[in-house]
Amino acid sequence: MVDLARRPLIVGSGIAGLYVALRCHELGLKPTLVTKARLEESNTRYAQGGIAAAIGSDDSIDLHFADTVRAGAGLVDRPAARLLAHDAPERIADLVRLGVPFDTVHGEIALGQEAAHSRRRILHAGGDATGLSIEETLKRRVLELGIEARERTVLRELRLSATRRVVATLSDPDGRGVDRLDARPVILATGGAGSLYRQSSNPSIATGEGVAIAFRAGALVADMEFIQFHPTAFYRRGAPRYLISEALRGEGASLVNADGERFLVSEHRDAELAPRDIVSRAIDREIQRSGHPCVYLDATATPRDRLFARFPSICHFLAAYDIDPSRDRIPVAPVAHYMIGGVRTDLDGRTTLPSVYACGEVASTGVHGANRLGSNSLIEGLVFGERVARTLAKPRAGKPLRTRRTLAIDWPVTPAGPQEEGTFEEVQQLLWERVGIIREAVGLESALREFGRIGASAERRTEAFPSHLSHAALTAYLIARAALARTESRGAHYRSDHPDPRPEWQLHLGLQRRTK
Repeated sequence: MVDLARRPLIVGSGIAGLYVALRCHELGLKPTLVTKARLEESNTRYAQGGIAAAIGSDDSIDLHFADTVRAGAGLVDRPAARLLAHDAPERIADLVRLGVPFDTVHGEIALGQEAAHSRRRILHAGGDATGLSIEETLKRRVLELGIEARERTVLRELRLSATRRVVATLSDPDGRGVDRLDARPVILATGGAGSLYRQSSNPSIATGEGVAIAFRAGALVADMEFIQFHPTAFYRRGAPRYLISEALRGEGASLVNADGERFLVSEHRDAELAPRDIVSRAIDREIQRSGHPCVYLDATATPRDRLFARFPSICHFLAAYDIDPSRDRIPVAPVAHYMIGGVRTDLDGRTTLPSVYACGEVASTGVHGANRLGSNSLIEGLVFGERVARTLAKPRAGKPLRTRRTLAIDWPVTPAGPQEEGTFEEVQQLLWERVGIIREAVGLESALREFGRIGASAERRTEAFPSHLSHAALTAYLIARAALARTESRGAHYRSDHPDPRPEWQLHLGLQRRTK
């Protein structure tokens, strides 16, 4: 008899999904990897900034841990952060072993500086093409090893059978070729939800289905209010919101307004190297104050040869718009970038659903707290992906998962009349305008009503499985519901009607579907 517990189903092909598949294979398991698009299409591919690990001679695990905790605004789960910092160098060694070509100087891995890091500990590959290099290397190894990989395969739903076994339903993107797999572990590595926002650095596939599917099945989700906005994406009407890496500021670039004034020096002692939430809000305020649609990144003090060697992809992109960063200022504005919250997990990636694990951006490990430290996301996928693979290979019991405050909520929440239909673009606009960089109760409450209306309409039209629009409306609803509940400002969550942090909110907020 085939032992299905030895055949894990991995959903998603970013760094977390690919790495778990490789490690499962090395540990004697026979994983199946499925992805809704092409194998290489994920947020990982577009990660420019790099990957963090304390491997420098002047660095230490303790310093990496301390920087992670400090950036997290009082909400970092210290055991998770300690694990991240401790295991990061070993996971980098794994990437080297697998063939990732990290950039070197005089035979040593080159290390860069980023905001809120106290040391140069950011590794890059191909300059500003780190995510692409990692993605391509891991994908190549998956194919070379003959690991079963199914492209254009969508996870439709997770259900628990009467015997508490998880059943995963798959199909092609058009809903045909339905396949139900049960009695095997499921690893959600489905990525984030940045593309639910109208302005986003994410590829179009990053729409949060993993969170919605897990929530529908009864999983606990947490920290959904914490959406990190990247301060500097290229701004030009009609152009893509291409990410202009934070590493440019680490190399000395400054942010200026339309008059050429550095406006961040009065906002924070670290100016351009302040945490991302502070920089994003400062840019947003400057745009509102000036009426100008963007601010500018000024890297003209950096030698041209260094810029083009260190940031080849960015320079190539800018050249298409007749911008030379050694000569011209770069127009930039904030965009939605990273989902800090997600499906709540323990340190081994277990969720509250039996035999369901999560890692990468879809997971809420607690390691980022209220504000992710830059370049900790790729390493998080590796560190906790390793824990998942080892737990699958040698199962061990976990402890019950909970949060100090959990809201039980219904879905869908608004009756839908025959004409009350919505669109995906409406979800994007509502999130950007009412659940964006700066939030307040009136906007959040109206957004919740609209997401409930769109979701109810989409549910009514659904035949076999929840639709793409239904998942989008649900994930957007979870973000807004958590943002309304947290009546304070902390990290990436800012409420203009509650602008200060409050001690009673120094906790993780959970959301779970109300049981009937």
